[in-house]
Amino acid sequence: MLCCKVSSHIAFSLALGLTLAGSSTARGDDWPTFRGPNRSSVVQDSKLLKSWPSEGPNLLWSTEGAGRGYASLAIAGGKMYTLGDALSNQSDTDEYMTCFDQNSGKQVWAVKTGIAWTDKKTDWESSRSTPTVDGDKVYVLTPYGFLFCCQTSDGKVLWKKDFQKDFGGKKADIWGYSESVLIDGDKVLCTPGGIQSTVVALDKLTGSPLWTCVNPEDRGAGHSSIVISRVGGIKIYVQSTGSGLIGFSEAGKLLWNYPIEKTTAVIPTPIVRDDLIFYPVGYKKGGALVRQVAAHGSVSIKEVYGLNSKLANKHGGVVLVGDHVYGDSDDAGIPYCASLMTGELQWTSRGSGKGSAVVIAGGDRLYIRYQNGIMVLAEANPAAYKEVGSFKIPGSDARPSWSHPVILDGKLYLREQDSIHCYDIRG
Repeated sequence: MLCCKVSSHIAFSLALGLTLAGSSTARGDDWPTFRGPNRSSVVQDSKLLKSWPSEGPNLLWSTEGAGRGYASLAIAGGKMYTLGDALSNQSDTDEYMTCFDQNSGKQVWAVKTGIAWTDKKTDWESSRSTPTVDGDKVYVLTPYGFLFCCQTSDGKVLWKKDFQKDFGGKKADIWGYSESVLIDGDKVLCTPGGIQSTVVALDKLTGSPLWTCVNPEDRGAGHSSIVISRVGGIKIYVQSTGSGLIGFSEAGKLLWNYPIEKTTAVIPTPIVRDDLIFYPVGYKKGGALVRQVAAHGSVSIKEVYGLNSKLANKHGGVVLVGDHVYGDSDDAGIPYCASLMTGELQWTSRGSGKGSAVVIAGGDRLYIRYQNGIMVLAEANPAAYKEVGSFKIPGSDARPSWSHPVILDGKLYLREQDSIHCYDIRG
């Protein structure tokens, strides 16, 4: 997801991106995968604080042992899961999936997933894939393309797949895999990438292949995570790869393709609202809106507007609140608000933080995490940008502060490399 000039890209996959399946809100007691149950990073909670005191919200607890990395947190069944290397409580520098108690932050277990992902620049190193929890199992993808299925109780590995060896997978860029796999019914859907296995569906209990969807034009996997849409009674899986946006059926049939020119990396996850898909791409490419049209048992797309460079987003993700999208301007640390239907900018503004910005939403507020570790609370208001609180995340000076925040049951969870912090944002 990056080029040698990009310092914030890697956060990307982490995540990266945004999504929305059907309704655009996350509800319930769990946050089981990247960007929440609907992959929208939007939470409806009217009890969240409207502003923060000068020192920020109350810190309930902090814990260590998550390791280096930019993965976010998956929270389900009273436990939290993430991925990182060189854990402070391990004697080696390898990569581990870790599990923590949600209420206390105490580490429950750690299972080794392989050697650390390294690169030529320290800021870009380490894993970015957020685990996905489904009942008593948790799934995680390493940068090297190893997909693990483990027991949530103790981390025991139940099965493992190698994207390159098993499926001929290919990345569209030089950075590792960082997708958070999708669990839908009895299937695990994931994106090895390339013209052999653009997307595959596996039996979630055994890892056995069920079907393969191929885009013959695919350059390789990006860093987006698959989302679900429904149009005319048809379920459509939507994914963004190095070649653009694709939609495919429950049986793995490619339904439509929205190609883009080759770019450095494709990171954010698309936003789905009803028959619409907002498609953000970084590196100055922009954001586009397409409409899915169902007819005669199949689905095609029509472009509402093409890639608008003012709506580019590198890896901080975009959220849809009401009829407006909010995100960072590429990775400039300048949040924007735009009309979903027209793409017209309502405002752009430099906030109190610096560097690339991750944006999630809770109620009528935006939670903006800047690369320099400043966490901001702002109004989700298309009329103007207004901050109503901010604080400095502890330990955020060593590496870029890129992990996507989590809001669950009135608490704000922030993974900052080896540490995890939990804040009370209901008061």
